[in-house]
Formats: sequence, structure tokens, C-alpha cells
Amino acid sequence: MDTPASTIPATVSAATMGPLSAWFEYLQDAAQRSILFWDVMRQRGNQYREHMSENAPHVLSFTPELLIDGRGLERPVNYALVRIVPPKGATIDETRRPFVIVDPRAGHGPGIGGFKADSEIGVALKAGHPCYFIGFLPDPMPGQTIEDIARAEAIFLEHVISLHPDADGKPCVIGNCQAGWAVIMLAALRPELFGTIIIAGSPLSYWQGVHGKYPMRYSGGLLGGSWLTALASDLGNGKFDGAWLVQNFENQNPANTLWTKPYNLYSKIDTEAPRYLGFELWWGGHVNVNAEEIQFIVDELFVGNNLAAGRITTSDGTAIDLRSIRSPIVVLCSKGDNITPPQQALDWILDLYDSVDEIRSFGQTIVYSVHETIGHLGIFVSAGVARKEHGEFSQNIDLIDALPPGLYEATFEPKTAEIAGADYISGDWVMRCEARTLDDIRALGGNDAADERRFATAANVSEVNLALYRTFLQPAVRAMVTEPFAEQLRQFHPLRLQYQFFSDQNPLMAFIGKMAEGVKENRSPASDDNPFVKLQEHASRQIVAGLEAWRTTAENWAERTFLTVYGLPVLQSAVGIDPADDGPFRRAAKTALHRKVIQSRIDELKAHIDTGGVRECLARGLLYVGMERGRADERGFAAIRRMRSIGDGQSRLTLTEFETLIREQFLMLLIDQQATLEAIPHLLPSDPALRRKALASLQDIVTASGALSGGALARWERIVDLFEVEPDTLGRRAIRKPSEKPRLVSEG
Repeated sequence: MDTPASTIPATVSAATMGPLSAWFEYLQDAAQRSILFWDVMRQRGNQYREHMSENAPHVLSFTPELLIDGRGLERPVNYALVRIVPPKGATIDETRRPFVIVDPRAGHGPGIGGFKADSEIGVALKAGHPCYFIGFLPDPMPGQTIEDIARAEAIFLEHVISLHPDADGKPCVIGNCQAGWAVIMLAALRPELFGTIIIAGSPLSYWQGVHGKYPMRYSGGLLGGSWLTALASDLGNGKFDGAWLVQNFENQNPANTLWTKPYNLYSKIDTEAPRYLGFELWWGGHVNVNAEEIQFIVDELFVGNNLAAGRITTSDGTAIDLRSIRSPIVVLCSKGDNITPPQQALDWILDLYDSVDEIRSFGQTIVYSVHETIGHLGIFVSAGVARKEHGEFSQNIDLIDALPPGLYEATFEPKTAEIAGADYISGDWVMRCEARTLDDIRALGGNDAADERRFATAANVSEVNLALYRTFLQPAVRAMVTEPFAEQLRQFHPLRLQYQFFSDQNPLMAFIGKMAEGVKENRSPASDDNPFVKLQEHASRQIVAGLEAWRTTAENWAERTFLTVYGLPVLQSAVGIDPADDGPFRRAAKTALHRKVIQSRIDELKAHIDTGGVRECLARGLLYVGMERGRADERGFAAIRRMRSIGDGQSRLTLTEFETLIREQFLMLLIDQQATLEAIPHLLPSDPALRRKALASLQDIVTASGALSGGALARWERIVDLFEVEPDTLGRRAIRKPSEKPRLVSEG
């Protein structure tokens, strides 16, 4: 069936239409765009119906091979472990540690970690790592809990480890959004299963934020707590509809939801459809969560904010203490993320530790990276972030593992032809880990004592309201709801309806496809300089501005309401919060046992200061100089790899042995720097040639990222003196100190 829009000639010109040509050109283009737009909506609906009819819907762009189906475990769950089949042309090194990507079950289906070629999975494969993926089915198993999922993921990781007995490290596990805190919880319970942990956009400290931004953290208090979560689960007959979680995301940016996203498709209809449909395949793949799971998430993590405080326990009474994690933790967050802002991603560190020295006392290495603008989804969806942040971490994961305990910020510098040590750089960026303190985290902003009291009050109010609901309303709701009724409620959710309504299931959409075919044959887009196109763009900007103003007003109102209501001294007193209490409400407890363990460890390290050989001396020299610089980057680590094979005829160190060496020597320097350095001459071999060779190798490492100067140069000179070798005439290199003659060190 043809329409006037599809049969208008493609050659409407100023010559034939006169001064009205621009107007008719625009009308023709607008009519054609409208038909093509609704055709994309039709395709989206058909795509949704086809996707949701699959047994295991996902959006992975890589081929998965099922290894373990969680439904067959002793405690069945709807999770599964798959191996990512390397695409053609990919070269995988089986001795490199495997990567395991865990996707969030926060309303959407699985696969976003491997959504496109430039993704977390893609960059891991490009770096030569074997890759695995943990996904899930749309519906949970009956009775499935968060703890059951953690047990299943532990089984998955055990299997991955068994498949790679010769790997140079335990699996690097990436947890996106909700999966991030799930991974962190498991790592606290089973630290021996993990290599480096990367958590992207994960809200580990949900109360945190700054005034005027990030209003989602107020939602729990404004809704009266988690009783609505329980009601929604009861209306779902024991299942919580993930579409409500997606709706929460949509509500955070009404300008994008109501206008920008559809308008972007409309205005770029000739090129935008494939990208739009690809994203909508994931965005509309809603999944369900058991009532027990979502209640735990809301009560313990969101409203309760109990994770960092160590207040969550397993069924056998084991407390989940994040300080038990022994693997390096990499935190990726963004100032442009209004779902998980930097404060929520990082302030758990402040809840757990009083200083960087305390972080070191637990043997923890924490690295964070704060993007300036990218939104929540972009942290683990954006190709740019994947190629840069995820790509650099994948290529330099050994550098993270080898960092001494402490707190670091990862920064990225573009690689240029002039940059020092360019031969050591594998990608397009130089990743540098800069030493930081807790004050750097505090500088990002956060709650004061009054805010903490408000959120603690909201948490207590939530407990009261939930208890009231369970006592007086829940029995009646559960008695009325049947599974057919619950399923109808899910199908009539507004987000699901919009997909179903615009599919071919709706007879009114049947003619759109044919109309679109005619339009494509006679497509005539308006020129970019058409004044009505420019007017359209201007109108679009005004609509966005209006919706943004609406959002800002609503957010300001929500914040003022929350701060006022939960700041009332009478309400705080009524729920057991002292209005005059300025202390922290969610701080992890400290024990005398840890202090005893630390003292025992200190005594052990002191006893080993006078033991070792060339490797220990090289590590001490490297760390001593590096401590003055306060940073490490991939150029130095690329050079440092040779240290693993330097020694008195010893075999090459495994990566784990090398990491242990670095950590122990670093702690020795912290405990007693003078004694640790003075032991170097006694640990070195007596052969001057071996000493010169070792010193030359160390020089290559400390200068890989640029010449030494200032305090670092002074420290290097002390290390040269401790090696007690005279320079010879072969292979000399100079490290210049300003205004001085070069000091020469032999390469042997």
C-alpha cells in the first residue's frame, strides 16, 4: 500500500517549487522519517517478542559454550558458566590468567559485558586471555537466594581455575553494576578464588553522595522504605518484576527517556536504526528476581547500607568483611554517573579504613579510576571506555597484581612518539597508578554527620514499615494473588506494553512495513542547511531544556523533602537515633585479634630482613626509588618482567611468587627502612660482574618511564652505593642530575 509520503517525487527543487521549496522538502523528509521511525518501532517490538521466546536470551556478540548449568547444582540457581569461544583471528595464551565477566541482574538480561566487539570480553580476548562469562535465565529458581548465587559462582570459579592449571594467576573477575557487589561479597568469603577484581559502576556505599546531585539515593526514604519492594514481590506471587528496576533507571533521566533517545533515532533514521535496535534488545530483555533476593538487596545494600560495615552475615553466621579480600580491587566509576556516583563506588573505603597504612596492614591493594563524564551504562558498554580503561587494565593486569599494598588512582595518558619508554607501551595509552590517601577520596565529597543521621533514620523507618506491612497487609495480599494474576500484571507493565503494542502482533502496525519499503525506494532527505531542519533542531533543544528543568525541580524537591523529614529530631528520636550523635553509623568494627596478627606478621618480616639474594635486593632498590616517585606505570612493569628471571642461577619466578616478593620487600621497607637497605650488600653475590648486571637491569626499570630527578635520583644514588660496584668501560648509561656531571652505571 502506497501513501502520498512514499510517492512524492524525489526531485523537489527550488526551480519547480519556488520559495516554498524548502518547506516542501522538509515536509516530505518529515513524513518519510515518521514512517521509517515507526517501522523501527515495529522491528523493535518483533525483536523483543522473538528474543523473549528464546530459552536462554542474551545479547553476547561472541559465541558461548555452556560449561555448568546452575539449575543442576545442589542448591539450584538460574545462573550458568559459559566459555567464550575465541573469534577467528584471536590468539589466546593459555598461560595467561583467565578473565571471568559477571553481568548485572538488575532488570535486564545478560550479555552487556560482551555486547560488541569493543567490550570487556573483547578487550580481554584481544589481550590474549581466555575468557568466561557468568549469565542467567529470565526466571529464578524457586527459593533461590543471594547466598545460593554466591555458592554457585564459587563453583564456577573453581571450575575455571581447574581448566587453567598453568595460568600465571587466579582469574581476573569483572563485576558490572549489581554484579560488582555480588562479586565483592563472594571474594570476602572465598578470597582464594580470585585474582584481580574489577568492579564497574557498583554501589558499595549506597548512602553516599553530595547535595544537589544523585537523588536516587533518596528514593528508599521517600517511599517509606522497603515495604513497597515486599508488596511488589507479593503482587508477583513471589517474583519481583525486573521491569520496575529498569523503570527506575528511565525515571532518572526523563529528557533522554521521553525525547532525546526517540528523537535521536528520528533525526538520524537513515543510519541510527541498527545501533538503536541492538541496544533495545538488551534494554527490553526484562528478567525476574525472587522476592528473597530483591528484599535482601534493598534491605541490606540500598536502604540499610550494611555491606561495608560488615553487618551482613551468611546463613551459618559468617560475617562478610570486605577486609578479608586479598586480591587487588579495581574500582571504575564516573562523575557523570547518576546511578552509582563516585561517592557510592568509593566511600566504602572510608567505612573500612582510617588510613592508607591500615589498608596496607590488611595487605590490600585498591586502585580506582574516575571518569569525568561517561554515564552509568557507558562504564561497561561504551566502546571508548572498553578500548581505554578496560583495555589498559586487561593488558596490564599483572601490573595491578604486583603493586604493593595501598591506595592508588589509575590515570591514562595518550601515547605519543615523544613519550619516554614508548617501546614498553603496548596500547594507545599509558596507564599510571598514582599513590593516593583517604583525603583524596574525601575530596570527592560525601555525607556529613547530619546526613548520616538522616539515612540511619530512613533505614530504621524502613524496618518499622516493613514489619507493619508483613503483620497487617502481607497475609491478605498473598491470599488474593495467583500465578495467572501475577503473570498478567507483568505483561501489562508499561515498559513491556510499549514493545508488544508496536509489534506485528498489533494489526494497526501491519501496514507500516509496506509503507516503509515504499519510502526507502523514494527516500529524499532534506538538506542539512534547510531552515526548517534547523528550526526542528532548535525546538528539540528547547524540549530537552524544558524536561531538564522539570527533572532538576523534581530532584531538588525530593532532596529537600528527604533532608527535612528525616532530619526532624522528633522522628530520629522516635526510631532510636540520637539527634546529637555525631559519630559514624556505618563503620566496620575493629578487633584486637587483627592487631595481634599484624604484630606477629611484623615480627616475621623483621626476622627475614637479612635473608634473600639478588631478587630481594632488586625489589628493595626498585621499591625504595619508587616510593619517592609515588607512582608506577606500565613502562616500568614491562621492564620489570625481566626481574622475574634474574638471580643466582634460579628458575624464573611465577607471577604469584613475584607478587609475594614485591609485597614482602615493600612491607619490610615500611617497617624498618634503614635495616632493610643496609642488608643489601650482604645479600648480593660476591661476584662484581653479577652485581653490575643486576644493577644495570634495575636501572632499565627505574628509568623506563623517564629520567630520575630530585629525591628519586638521590635514592637511586644510595642504591648504587649499596651495590658496591665500580663502573667499568662497557655499556655505560648516564642518569643526569641537574647541574651535575652524569653518574655512570655499567650494564655489565
